[in-house]
Amino acid sequence: MSEKAQTYANHRRYDPAFHVFTFGVLAISFLLTVWRTVRNPSFENAWWVVVAAAAIVLFFKVRGYALKVQDRVIRLEERLRLEKLLSEPLRARVGELSKGQLIGLRFASDGEVEGLVKQALEEQMSGEEIKKRISVWRPDEFRV
Repeated sequence: MSEKAQTYANHRRYDPAFHVFTFGVLAISFLLTVWRTVRNPSFENAWWVVVAAAAIVLFFKVRGYALKVQDRVIRLEERLRLEKLLSEPLRARVGELSKGQLIGLRFASDGEVEGLVKQALEEQMSGEEIKKRISVWRPDEFRV
């Protein structure tokens, strides 16, 4: 867990080993293979351009798959949490909340979640708008 309190300003995850090193190596490899192919055109060099491009696509797809799974788990967790915390009129409307709204609500403290759910439904707020309105931040230290 981090020692710094999580807020809207610092809640996004940044992993230098993944975001800088891994992507940097893949991007430089792609550029070098393109450069080598331009200087010395051959089927083999062109194929390595395709392989390097596939590695970059894989980088983004792997990240996207992990985030999609996390989003599904967050939606489930938040629906269960809201079933416990909301009063009956709002509890019946949990199904109307969008994926983005549920993901944004995960940072809201138990005490303010009901008000934010009501605002989210009435104003059709996005997940980002919800996060900006949170007063008491409930950190999510497990997000990848």
